[in-house]
Amino acid sequence: MNSKTHDLHDKRLADAWATLQAHSDKGLPLDRDPSRLAFADPEFLLRRETRGLRMQLELMKPDLQMREHGIENTVVVFGSARFRSEEESATLIAQADAAGDAKAAARWRKLARNAHFYEEARAFGKLVAEYSDGKDPEDKLFICTGGGPGIMQAANRGSHEGGGLNIGLAIALPMEEEANPYVTPALSFKFHYFAIRKMHFMMRAKALVAFPGGFGTLDELFEVVTLVQTRKSKQVPIVLFGSAYWKRLIDFDFLVEEGVISPEDIDMFQYVDTPEDAWKAIKRFYEL
Repeated sequence: MNSKTHDLHDKRLADAWATLQAHSDKGLPLDRDPSRLAFADPEFLLRRETRGLRMQLELMKPDLQMREHGIENTVVVFGSARFRSEEESATLIAQADAAGDAKAAARWRKLARNAHFYEEARAFGKLVAEYSDGKDPEDKLFICTGGGPGIMQAANRGSHEGGGLNIGLAIALPMEEEANPYVTPALSFKFHYFAIRKMHFMMRAKALVAFPGGFGTLDELFEVVTLVQTRKSKQVPIVLFGSAYWKRLIDFDFLVEEGVISPEDIDMFQYVDTPEDAWKAIKRFYEL
């Protein structure tokens, strides 16, 4: 290419990152200078008036990143952040016993009763990853969780062990830990707004598998159920893992008897008790 020709793909506008880099190279700090670039001004971006911009950025960033990695179809896994693996549960109980902390030991023994759910979520995540291995991009399914510990970690871990990319949509909370180590680093996101995070759960969801959990799990489950019931979202398989837990926790038949939901609303979800049955429910729905 001679000096008088131009590359069709050259950018016409200066790159914003290059502008920031040049600012830094001159030794100019990003301090409270009113003349600094608007997108390099944290105080400006965190004003109440710019909340709409922050929400838009939280919507765009994960969407663009997932597109770049070919993520189109996800299987969303919800469940308690408190459950640990059987191995870790045994270690935590032993440590509490050794320290003479009866209260902590009792708490870990209670949670250890549900450690099998961790192992089952892990096995389920691996099944999904192994199915997608070698598939065309449009046919692949990717595990997506809230990115935290417990059931979320288990599903991400299983997918990681199965050789698959997997997604973590974490929420910034005072007591929340960092994303679990099994989330694919390039697909690990953190949100300030619950609403935007929930939207991302549903944007690519082809199935929802809800393991036993508390308020957060229930919130996420009923968000999806409501969207499907009101036809704001297309029907997807909603799988309740752990039939004894869910049937004791929620009496859907009672809601039908009281007339607050329709009999056909119960058909939106199904109960399973093994990773294989959870995966079969999804395969059956899509005739995979």
